[in-house]
Amino acid sequence: MDIILNPPVAEWPKLAERNIPADDDIARSVQQIVSRVRQQGDAALYDFARQFDGAELDTLEVTQAELQQAEEAVAPEVKLAMQQAARNIRAFHAAQLPEGVQVETQQGVVCEQHAVAIQRVGLYIPGGRAPLFSTVLMLALPAKIAGCPEVVLCTPQGRSGHIAPEILCAARLCGIDRVFRVGGAQAVAAMAYGTESIPRVDKIFGPGNRYVTKAKQPVQNQVAIDM
Repeated sequence: MDIILNPPVAEWPKLAERNIPADDDIARSVQQIVSRVRQQGDAALYDFARQFDGAELDTLEVTQAELQQAEEAVAPEVKLAMQQAARNIRAFHAAQLPEGVQVETQQGVVCEQHAVAIQRVGLYIPGGRAPLFSTVLMLALPAKIAGCPEVVLCTPQGRSGHIAPEILCAARLCGIDRVFRVGGAQAVAAMAYGTESIPRVDKIFGPGNRYVTKAKQPVQNQVAIDM
């Protein structure tokens, strides 16, 4: 760590600059990642997991047995908090379900409007030091309440060889259909175009770093995004 004491005022602007990579460099890197996933499918995902996450993967999809084991590994008080949060989220979003509209605009002419759920949605949950299981709840429960027939989730597996059990526990609690151990821009590309293992989705939701955000831009002609 560099310790700087009483620097001259003229140096303040430079010292206060954020160390952020140039957008052009990120855009080029993301474009290469997206292109490789589109062309090589699962093979690219395995390579990127090794390169970016330090994870040697045998399979991309998380099994039901792993989901159950993760639930058993979560502390009881955390599990209770998840369940309470899920009840609150369900109550709030269920109240927002749109009612159908039926209007007879003139005699014999009836117009109707009905909300139809997205067929398949893809959720992205970042990795990192703090497991964002609250994001799982906030994304997956509205999708289920809306009636989306299929919900898939991507989240990276770390060097430890595991995904945070809280994330998997929340996924199971929400009834998410399929979970994949894929992170970063490559996860966005996989859900946008589909691979041998990961199905193509109709819309992608979820936060992420600059790479994840950038990856949503070039795939907008292929899939809807939450921006």
